[in-house]
Amino acid sequence: MEFEINMESKKIYKDGVAYDLHANEGYELVKNLWEYTNWANRYSYTYSWLGRPTIQLPDDMIRIQELVFQLKPSIIIETGIAHGGSLIFYASLCELIGNGRIIGVDIDIREHNKIAIEKHPLSNRILMFEGSSIDSEIVSKVTQHVGADDTVLIILDSNHTKDHVLKELMSYSPLVSKNSYIIVADGIMQNLIGAPGSKNDWNWNNPQEAVREFLKNNNNFIIENPKPYFNESEIRSFPTYWPNGWLKRVM
Repeated sequence: MEFEINMESKKIYKDGVAYDLHANEGYELVKNLWEYTNWANRYSYTYSWLGRPTIQLPDDMIRIQELVFQLKPSIIIETGIAHGGSLIFYASLCELIGNGRIIGVDIDIREHNKIAIEKHPLSNRILMFEGSSIDSEIVSKVTQHVGADDTVLIILDSNHTKDHVLKELMSYSPLVSKNSYIIVADGIMQNLIGAPGSKNDWNWNNPQEAVREFLKNNNNFIIENPKPYFNESEIRSFPTYWPNGWLKRVM
């Protein structure tokens, strides 16, 4: 596959076919290239939130902010903690809204990260569990903190293999409230074959494949990628590392 961008003609060429850079088709091609190259260059590793690294695409964080504002969840569960920036981000949203607790799960919470999160001014809204997110004991501990009246939003961002994500979906999806979401991160992996750090099996061993498998036997959820809270553009597709990862509970 070959691409060429000509700024004089305002065209992008894909395999010799020209597309207008100002049109949606041209935008889509540039967007896909941008996602690829910014992932390869660890673009998401350049951002933090209130002092903690997030390792998330800012576009995804703003989209989930829109969802949190609309849903006003009482519990947000995230698998995968890393430096804790996402936990702090969700906690800050809950603080602004005046409601909500954050539960984080990670197989290895590094001591320096744990200390930094626990010392953070928003730590009173955060509870962390160390262990595999698909371990039955960990799932049970998380479940014990979810009440029947809670509005629950879940983000899966730990091990991104198909098997692991599928087990996470099966373990945590029962906790999701109707009209809320379980969000599967990093489905972009299937588009990154050949990028630095990618693996040859990512064409099938990725979160989007787990979503497809999960939905075959679960009619309670549908893929509903987020629509902007505000949009005065013609754009209908947005930069994301989480393509087709927003699963809305409808039943």
